[in-house]
Amino acid sequence: MHIVFFGDQHLDSLGGAQVSMRLQREFLERAGHTVTVVAPRMHGPRAGADDPANVDLPSMPITADREYSMSWPGRATDRFLDRAMTHRPPVDIVHVQADFWGGFIGHRYAHRHGLPVVHTMHNRVDVGIRAVTPLHRPVLAALNSWRRRALPGSGSGADGWAFLRGLASGASAVTAPSTHFARRLEEHDVFRPVDVVWNGIDDDVRAATIAAAPVAPPEGRPRFVWLGRMSPEKRLLPFLEAFVASGVDAELEIIGGGAQRAAAEKIVAGIPHVRFAGRLSYPETLARIAAADALVQTSIGFETQGMTPFEAATLGTPSVISDPDIAAELGGGLWAVPAADADEGARVAALARTLRQAASDIASGVAPEPLPEVAESFRQSSRTAAMIALYERVLAG
Repeated sequence: MHIVFFGDQHLDSLGGAQVSMRLQREFLERAGHTVTVVAPRMHGPRAGADDPANVDLPSMPITADREYSMSWPGRATDRFLDRAMTHRPPVDIVHVQADFWGGFIGHRYAHRHGLPVVHTMHNRVDVGIRAVTPLHRPVLAALNSWRRRALPGSGSGADGWAFLRGLASGASAVTAPSTHFARRLEEHDVFRPVDVVWNGIDDDVRAATIAAAPVAPPEGRPRFVWLGRMSPEKRLLPFLEAFVASGVDAELEIIGGGAQRAAAEKIVAGIPHVRFAGRLSYPETLARIAAADALVQTSIGFETQGMTPFEAATLGTPSVISDPDIAAELGGGLWAVPAADADEGARVAALARTLRQAASDIASGVAPEPLPEVAESFRQSSRTAAMIALYERVLAG
């Protein structure tokens, strides 16, 4: 098969969806399929060499560090893309893994060429936009207006679910990376049924990481690790407030970058054994997770899957989980933060208590163990096999 991926961001840029799509491409190619990746061209110092699998669309940078960019979904982009695709094998299926301009461009391409679409929903659009702006209602209304112009006939509505419903209207199948997100998509009539296909971990990197890990963990303080984008929806700052309030004698490593780093460093200034590692490569990040006694996941209601606790579980590292949906999806091998009301102070206090419990359990040698079936089901090879079966079902249908 020749599968064409559409993304909002170039796969060389930072982000969980980009990591997942890179793995999907690699394992599809290992299985003998051809993958073309259509995404906005990168700008700035991280813009890399041309990859023959990529179609880099004309774009404009949209962040100060020029890490992220956008391509305008319109006739000029359509023409550029159609010209670029004439030099490639005939396309069998379009796989849209984008929620904004990449989604519009992908669905427009599929519609022009009469191709079936599989759409993977990566984004809780309503929660994400509400987390970063108090003007989320007018922003969502504007996004829906843009969607209707870019995708005529994709439906009405002005909220986040209407936006996703409009994107899914052109799809033959919709997938979600978790059971809880699939359930919400169905409950809001985005699509039915929604297939659950987890994002996965690289089989080879996982095996190498486990092989390189020490047989017995070193003695000393409990070691916590937090990783992700340093932005409000990830709740790094409340976590650090909880860590300070917990008073635990533990090591903490924070991996990632973002606009909140300076504020985060200020909260833990003077606290011993806290280290900011910055952005690390995928193998380096997995090695740090495997070396930790516990991973801490702190966003609530935002994640469509929450990759990091699954990566931790498949490496044998338990997690402190703030999001009850993610805790239920994992099924075990974790400390669940008790549900608190919407008051952030109560949530911080609950997380502080859970961190104290986790540190005590680790020190006593009674930390929970992740479920073995999670490790098996999270391997990328098994996820790719599931997606290929879905592609074949759509093509047969």
